Amino acid sequence: MDDQSILHRIQHLVDEEHRLDEASDRSPDDHKRHQAIQVELDQCWDLLRQRRARREFGEDPDQAKVRDPGIVERYEQ
Repeated sequence: MDDQSILHRIQHLVDEEHRLDEASDRSPDDHKRHQAIQVELDQCWDLLRQRRARREFGEDPDQAKVRDPGIVERYEQ
């Protein structure tokens, strides 16, 4: 996945998250989906940062890997 594909995925997830946020009566499934979106967004942003860092230091950005949710969810903002 290249940077542009990751950015498109992020935009798609953000749009979906906003639709869920605007819903006045979220179902339990909507709530679960909202949480899953937040995790996937964290993973996408992490992957994009990895790719940029690899590129900056002369490494292959395609070697960046999606990290486990347990790892990215522990990052401090």
